[in-house]
Amino acid sequence: MLHTLAALVENHPGVLTRVAGLFARRAYNIDSLSVCQTDDPKLSRMTIVVNGDAQIIEQVRNQLNKLVIVHSVTDLTTESVVERELALIRIKVSSETRAEVLQTVDIFRGRVVDMGRTNLTVELTGDVEKVDGFVKAIRPYGLLELVRTGKIAIMRSEV
Repeated sequence: MLHTLAALVENHPGVLTRVAGLFARRAYNIDSLSVCQTDDPKLSRMTIVVNGDAQIIEQVRNQLNKLVIVHSVTDLTTESVVERELALIRIKVSSETRAEVLQTVDIFRGRVVDMGRTNLTVELTGDVEKVDGFVKAIRPYGLLELVRTGKIAIMRSEV
């Protein structure tokens, strides 16, 4: 099962290497990793997606919490969160397929950010399933290049 962990860590060189090394030493694969400075310039937030059962995830959390550079770790998997991923996708187009591709982009609420004679580049944000669905829908036209950020997530506001 995929788990989404949010780790608040110190913002200085070498932190990412230490955290990634912890996963590597235990042979755990990171499915996606996104890191950015928080509103406090001394701290960064890592959103880590890792595959494992409850026991493995608990072990990962415990190991992360032992690192002095880690301030907190939260498993967001069962929490109510807003999650997004950003993708840039270059698609092959011709004069015959351009309109169909643009219609597909519109259906998925994507945005064309670059256009050439034989291809266009689309920016798409949404949950992982939406990005996967768009990639599946446009693959028959010719997927030339795909870049994805990985998942980011934040707790939903209380109502």
